[in-house]
Amino acid sequence: MNRSITARRTLDSFDRAILRILQRDNKTPQRRIGETVNLSAAAVQRRIAAMVDAGIIARNVAIVDVQAAQMTITSIVEVKMINEHQQTAAAARALFQATPEVQQCYYVTGGISFVLVIVAPDMPAYEALTRRLFNENEAVASFRSLIALDRVKTGSEIVIP
Repeated sequence: MNRSITARRTLDSFDRAILRILQRDNKTPQRRIGETVNLSAAAVQRRIAAMVDAGIIARNVAIVDVQAAQMTITSIVEVKMINEHQQTAAAARALFQATPEVQQCYYVTGGISFVLVIVAPDMPAYEALTRRLFNENEAVASFRSLIALDRVKTGSEIVIP
């Protein structure tokens, strides 16, 4: 579930330290987190719950290895829409959000409309997906695929000072 921040909460040094640990492995026992950040397990539990309630921790997910899941094609796709009208962008957002192969989607500036990260099991499946999402979509003016040769760095960990 993707929540918006419901209550403003200022992160202190303990919260930031807890978040750094959870981003690496959210299954880390609260006792071990407490030992690392110098808090009790109960205090860690309260802080985590408060960050969840405030929307700072948006979700807990499993990151699946694409090779193990046999999703061998990773592509970064630049999509240019026919226009930037709200209705056009909203329809594209909805389509991309509803497509499981679209792992990431960014609405961007700079001459293109969206940048997508897409995974597919093989090239025929990728071609069928691009046909459905882009070629047969009258709102798409053009798209460009960049096929990844190697996944050098992936993940969702953000820098928390």
